[in-house]
Amino acid sequence: MEFVIRNAALPDGRTGIDIAVQHGRIAAVAPRLAVTAAREIDAGGDLVTPPFVDAHFHMDATLSYGLPRVNATGTLLEGIALWGELKPQLTQEALVERAMRYCDWAVARGLLAIRTHVDVCDDRLLAVEALLEVKRRVAPYLDMQLVAFPQDGLLRSPTALANLKRSIAMGVDVVGGIPHFERTMADGAESVRLLCEFAAAQGLMVDMHCDESDDPLSRHIETLAAETHRLGLHGRVAGSHLTSMHSMDNYYVSKLLPLIAESGVAAIANPLINITLQGRHDTYPKRRGMTRVPELMAAGVTVAFGHDCVMDPWYGMGSGDMLEVAHMGLHVAQMTSQQAMRACFAAVTDNPAKILGLEGYGLEPGCHADLVLLDAADPIEAIRLRAARRLVMRRGRIVAESPRAVARLDLPGRPSSADFRQLPPA
Repeated sequence: MEFVIRNAALPDGRTGIDIAVQHGRIAAVAPRLAVTAAREIDAGGDLVTPPFVDAHFHMDATLSYGLPRVNATGTLLEGIALWGELKPQLTQEALVERAMRYCDWAVARGLLAIRTHVDVCDDRLLAVEALLEVKRRVAPYLDMQLVAFPQDGLLRSPTALANLKRSIAMGVDVVGGIPHFERTMADGAESVRLLCEFAAAQGLMVDMHCDESDDPLSRHIETLAAETHRLGLHGRVAGSHLTSMHSMDNYYVSKLLPLIAESGVAAIANPLINITLQGRHDTYPKRRGMTRVPELMAAGVTVAFGHDCVMDPWYGMGSGDMLEVAHMGLHVAQMTSQQAMRACFAAVTDNPAKILGLEGYGLEPGCHADLVLLDAADPIEAIRLRAARRLVMRRGRIVAESPRAVARLDLPGRPSSADFRQLPPA
């Protein structure tokens, strides 16, 4: 064997597991494997997981914070206006440089698959060309899907539909939309219909910004689910944000949840950004804004958490750490039971991998040897600590390593070192 990780814990609760790797694939997963390898790593009981997956990001805007100025109000609409001011100043070289820098951050944190939206409302399609180039460059160590995103509105922007079709022809993977940003509710519904029909005709997936609003009457997710069902797009469509659901009345939601589940539409919440951008018009009580994650999961809907933004016109923070995203999602959704906390870990691993349709994802023999060894014993501890990534592997090759976090306490009466995860004695 080329590589063996010994004595690992797995997300499903198994412990004392060895993982053997050969030719970029997982060859065996079992306790005490009787194999030798060119290199062996003792996990020491720590957690080995498939890589983190970000189902919703904006890489064309990442690391542009402060250009051309800072978002003073912190609102979604000022962020959109700022991005509109920045677009004419964009260069392909700067877009590529910022995106490549972010991909380096991502890999170091075990984030090896990203679905990123790319604005197609600039007739030059500079951002599309730039991110297609980034996708090509990072392919050996990171899976990237591009979503054709009409940021200024499919019908509101005169050339958006033509540009979206051009971007798909250039190699963009997924059809996007933003119905709540159209001029009217009717236009929003029409944009959903047009985009879903185009995706169905082309055999493409759909990932639509949907109802990113505090308005409980913004109900485009209903149209998206209905069009998905009508066109037979089950399992190929995701609704991102869905924040208006946070403000909807319970009776309407009781009708909506089964419709979403029936259509096979997935939901992507973005905890860091939803808690930051939503509720800006409230005094008190102030809405949290994130969609109804526990209720969607209970209804059988596949739910993922996305990072959405890192240091851009909408959000001045972020680091590409999906454990930070899961940590925020857990708190905002009050998902504090053992089962719910584990579901938050799945929302940044297995669930987004399913939404993206990643081939060979997982920890079973035959899967790609894409692994992350965390400085934590289980998924809950990983979220609690935002655990260090001891090792990140891509196709059987180590692409990032860091030492275990150990406090050095060379003080009288104290041991020379201590594992900071251990609680002090009662």
